[in-house]
Amino acid sequence: MSGRVTSELLLVGSLPADSTEAAFRAGAEHFGDLVFALPDGETGPRAAWVGYERERLARPHPDVVVVEETASPTGIPRHAYETPVFALREGVDELRWETWPRIDDAIESYAVFRRLRDEGAVPAGLRFQVGLPFPASALNAFKADYARDYPIAARAFEDLVAREIVRLCEAIPPGDLAIQWDNAYETQDIEGVLAWTPDDGAWERFAGPASRLTRLVPEEVLVGYHLCYGTFPEWPMYEAQDMSVMVRMANHAIAEAERPVDWLHMAGPRYLRSEDERYFAPLRDLEAADTRVFLGIVLPIDGIPGLRRRHATARKHLDDFGVAMYCGFGRQPGRDGDETMREHAETVRALLAEAA
Repeated sequence: MSGRVTSELLLVGSLPADSTEAAFRAGAEHFGDLVFALPDGETGPRAAWVGYERERLARPHPDVVVVEETASPTGIPRHAYETPVFALREGVDELRWETWPRIDDAIESYAVFRRLRDEGAVPAGLRFQVGLPFPASALNAFKADYARDYPIAARAFEDLVAREIVRLCEAIPPGDLAIQWDNAYETQDIEGVLAWTPDDGAWERFAGPASRLTRLVPEEVLVGYHLCYGTFPEWPMYEAQDMSVMVRMANHAIAEAERPVDWLHMAGPRYLRSEDERYFAPLRDLEAADTRVFLGIVLPIDGIPGLRRRHATARKHLDDFGVAMYCGFGRQPGRDGDETMREHAETVRALLAEAA
């Protein structure tokens, strides 16, 4: 481990807590000695991940029209094909968003993080972690005419991200900050499993932003990538045949960053393929010498034995890596949040104790 991140565990983002302060306190209690950064739990409206961008960023824009509302009887989408469908108004060929609500939330959360760290509730060496979705994930609601509308919305979103990274780094000292780029729809798009996206252009919808956005982040800020296949409504939404797409994405992201990419999170397989070497074999092609790799091989369904099996299989193809939940804690089964986090910590500690 020659890079700037050397921890054994990554907290992907969401935590099963009721508030920012509760998430920080529980995260520090359960994981404070295992991680390099703490997320704020993505509580409240952000628990729906990019549903937050759909409702708080895209829907309010005067040039965005709702073509179809969710068919869910509760008004809350139950899966990816039940989300509202958006389009741009006829004749619109340019958008602009002034601010990104997710950045406002991050700045508010950092004030809580800093207070708790000053009080000693959060360990002094930890950074504040912010998860930011890539364009195709954030803008997945533009399904009515994706080929026409997405390029316009994506240009506006990248412009917004570029401006808001500056605001984020002015509000939070770069030495306290860790930014994770979250990709789920991008990964599925490249796999060719999203019905609403065109057959061509999937790679560029990831590779273009990866070549442009990460280099905008000050080098003192730690930066990572979360690559997975989502959990809406199940773990995962789509199970890839192997890790080749994620390895290709990771190699491109690292090569194009023009600054360190400090960590990678790459989703593992479902539990039935825990010993399937074919899934992990592409890790041999990963070019991430100074980047800490975290494999998302901790699942809420099979605890320590399952993690042990997947870890042993992955070790045949990658010598050194940390572990993480498959995705965030959103939609994870569990009787209560604290129990879920406690079990997660105990599972990871058991694996580390065996390796010691």
